[in-house]
Amino acid sequence: MGLGQYMAKEIMKELGSKSREFYEFVMPAIDMVEDGNDLIVTIDLPGFEKKDIMLRIIENILSINANRKPEENLGTVYYRHRPTRLDKKVVLPISINDDNKVIGTAKYADGIVTLRIPIPKSSNIPIT
Repeated sequence: MGLGQYMAKEIMKELGSKSREFYEFVMPAIDMVEDGNDLIVTIDLPGFEKKDIMLRIIENILSINANRKPEENLGTVYYRHRPTRLDKKVVLPISINDDNKVIGTAKYADGIVTLRIPIPKSSNIPIT
């Protein structure tokens, strides 16, 4: 292998590593929709298994953690882009405190987690 080929290969490895780190930072894709009395959060987690995903809500922060083992290849790896771990925190439009126990549900199908969270009753005081 010539010096040029070696340098090109090393540069591609470095770009691949930085690219994966970028996607680990920005992923996963998330949608939030209010549906009646529920907040529905849809999270795209392709390639992660249900057992490797952990969701947690503290006050108004949804924490999403997912890990998977990197694939082992027998041949030369030129580019790795898919993330092997995700650690993301998302601000929710609702707040959950100790008095409100979350009785939400989460379903996983085809790499998509759908989280349904009941919206707590408003604590506004009406003015008469």
